[in-house]
Amino acid sequence: MGKNLAKTYDPKNFEDRIYEMWEDKGAFNAEVDSDKKPFCIVMPPPNITGQLHMGHALDQTLQDILTRWRRMQGYSALWLPGSDHASIATEVKVNDAIHEETGKDKKDIGREAFLERAWKWKEEYGGHITRQCRKLGDSCDWRRERFTMDEGCNKAVTEFFIRLYEKGMIYKGNRLVNWCPDCMTTLSDAEVDHEDVQGKYWYFHYPAKDGGEGITVATSRPETMFGDVAIAVNPDDERYAELVGKTVILPIVGREIPIITDEYPDPEKGTGAVKITPAHDANDFLVGQRHGLEIMSCMNDDATMNELAGKYEGMDRYECRREWVRDLEEAGFLVKVEELTIPVGKCYRCHNAIEPKLSDQWFVRMEELAKPAVEAAKSGRLKHVPERFEKNYLNWLNDIHDWCISRQLWWGHRIPAYYCDDCDEVVVGREIPSVCPKCGGAHFHQDEDVLDTWFSSGLWPFSTLGWPDKTPELEYFYPTSVLVTGYDILFFWVIRMVFSACEIMEEPPFEYVFLHGLVRDEQGRKMSKSLGNGIDPLEVIDKVGADALRFMLITGITPGNDTRFIWDRLESSRNFANKLWNASRFTIMNLQDDNGNLLPMASAETSALRDEDKWIISRVNEAVQDITNSLEKFELGLAGQKVYEIIWDEYCDWYIELVKARLWGDDEQDKATARFILQSVLKDLLKLLHPFMPFITEEIWGYLPADKATDNNDNLLIKAAWPEYDTSKVYADSVAKIETAKEIIKAIRNARTEVDAAPSRKLNLIIKTDTLNDTIEAVAAHIQKIANVVDIEIAETDAAAPDDAVSAVFSGGEILIPLAELVDFEAERERLQKEKKRLEGEVARVDKKLANAGFVAKAPAAVVEEEKQKGEKYREMLETVNNRLESMGATSVK
Repeated sequence: MGKNLAKTYDPKNFEDRIYEMWEDKGAFNAEVDSDKKPFCIVMPPPNITGQLHMGHALDQTLQDILTRWRRMQGYSALWLPGSDHASIATEVKVNDAIHEETGKDKKDIGREAFLERAWKWKEEYGGHITRQCRKLGDSCDWRRERFTMDEGCNKAVTEFFIRLYEKGMIYKGNRLVNWCPDCMTTLSDAEVDHEDVQGKYWYFHYPAKDGGEGITVATSRPETMFGDVAIAVNPDDERYAELVGKTVILPIVGREIPIITDEYPDPEKGTGAVKITPAHDANDFLVGQRHGLEIMSCMNDDATMNELAGKYEGMDRYECRREWVRDLEEAGFLVKVEELTIPVGKCYRCHNAIEPKLSDQWFVRMEELAKPAVEAAKSGRLKHVPERFEKNYLNWLNDIHDWCISRQLWWGHRIPAYYCDDCDEVVVGREIPSVCPKCGGAHFHQDEDVLDTWFSSGLWPFSTLGWPDKTPELEYFYPTSVLVTGYDILFFWVIRMVFSACEIMEEPPFEYVFLHGLVRDEQGRKMSKSLGNGIDPLEVIDKVGADALRFMLITGITPGNDTRFIWDRLESSRNFANKLWNASRFTIMNLQDDNGNLLPMASAETSALRDEDKWIISRVNEAVQDITNSLEKFELGLAGQKVYEIIWDEYCDWYIELVKARLWGDDEQDKATARFILQSVLKDLLKLLHPFMPFITEEIWGYLPADKATDNNDNLLIKAAWPEYDTSKVYADSVAKIETAKEIIKAIRNARTEVDAAPSRKLNLIIKTDTLNDTIEAVAAHIQKIANVVDIEIAETDAAAPDDAVSAVFSGGEILIPLAELVDFEAERERLQKEKKRLEGEVARVDKKLANAGFVAKAPAAVVEEEKQKGEKYREMLETVNNRLESMGATSVK
């Protein structure tokens, strides 16, 4: 490492090195420390099959900002990382890999061999995403990394299941469940995505057994008709009063089914009559229970038709639909077809349509579990950020159904239920029983199913800290401080964590749920494989560095709202990093002599400070308060924007310019003071920026002199103390002076721009004011140097003004600049005459072209129109030039 930063900002030169140093020095480690307040975030565990995407990048950047900030505030800050076994996704991946390698699937090789292969997959790919997290800069305590199927988490899952079972909250029942015929497993209600799709309603006539008129029914799923057991009508629907109790014939099949009354049918919808198929529809299932109807399933687990479908047996459900509808139409049973929007439930994982299926499954009774979770939010013990999501949370809990927790998979936490081979008694326990409590038998087999992934991840905030054991970490860090996650898994995961924790730990798992939105593409579309609009964060990091990506993702966001990935904003973030790099390099260079040795620096005694020093100290002090307050409110985007402004606008663009003359002056004491303020302010700014852009700030920090009184032994920025607002650093008078100087300088720059005057032209000013005479005199030197002003005349507001002057207004006065000071009239006339000649030539060329009848006739209309527009543009420009020449006293001919 040299004495100063490299000339060019290149994050590839230091980001990996910095991260390795942090890990080597244990900078992320969090310990149980009674002298410190605990702060804890558990990372939403990414799937072991996954790869870092932009949603992860945003999610983890937000968590890292909060963790780094609290760590600098003196908390024992634990960001606990881990990964999820992701039953369905991993099983599909592993099964595909086996098939690709051997041509076999899991059933061919058996459960044990499959699980062995799955664990091998986990070892090979499980750490992939955590390595990617390191590239992003995640300051996790990697010593504590957990996996939802590690020994400790497995123990917690088993214990939780047994406790709920013993309280009667878990039961096994034969009920209608959501079934994915592609993933071949049940799904909870939260795992079903409901989409509106364009579909059809077919109206079929069911003839009456007695030869009467029969009844017509509409359905969007005609392939389920083989499972029909009744036709229901509303008891108040007078149209069908005479048909109730009679029997109709299932078309073609010939099976007799009754017409019954129930409140479920809506007389205003369709024909008002509903076919009842309890094995294939949740509402029909409830009707069937009320009336004691038979349950008949006409589909296999893979959504092919079974023997009930007759000649259609073995067909895929959609193939059967086509053939069956055609046959019904040919037989004269099809009345009409309507094109309608139809709600369809789809698997959240594979996005194929689910099928309701009657099945023996394990369920959690949710009514009693939900109540403490509702109370936690209503009492304020659990807070949602933003608050509006609390309504969604409560609505879902208030309308919750029993949770189907068994999955027909092999990869996952196997259900701790054992069946006696001699009498079928079910024994739930921590290990296989030795003796059956019912018959005394000693032969058992374990339930084949595994638990829903969300059952285990619902325990994540406390299982990762050691529960069910009473560990020091659980005692110290639980409940955790905040859960940071996307609003899209509020129902999947967050609610399950809350009711699980309220049941086991008797308090919510975290104080805050901080919900962020999705990262969309520049057009506002969700990033997806199908659209091909996904952006790999690692590729972005390789191009511009992790800091630029992090800063782009968090600036401009607001809690709970989606954000867009915009390449121009990414470039702006990199420009910001480059600006900070160059300013820091300037500062470091001016702290050293030619040999790289530190020059003397004076302490910040108030008597030695100039107005610009007090101004930047006060502005940074104000920024500390604003940024800290924004972070406390989880307004991380606003906090990041404030950091940007204080660094770019105040320090780089203004303070460095204001102090340059002193650094190169002859007053050694003043130079030493300037050096001290330059570096001390820069250090505070690096602290404020560090949670957002950790790599560049740590790299710059290493080149600055260590403050033995306040900095840590390793002189690492990550371990430095967060700045605190200090009332003694409020210098209102100096701030007012420098802000006035800034306003005047900006006004002068604007005046130069308006008349296209070169910044190098030296000016004389008249400043008219009645209240700021002393202020302007105090900052006159700054105005003269930065705005290239030779002389400033201060006059009263009612003083006569020069006839030919440019005026600019500022707070408290008016600036007058003689026009002759701004413009070299001879040079400007010469330039304008040349421009006039050029534009006249362009106008003549266009007019000649448009006057050519052959061109107008043969050229495409768009080309002709383009030439006309060019002519108009050149005429407008020529008029502007002529007006300018005329105002300067030159003869112009239009």
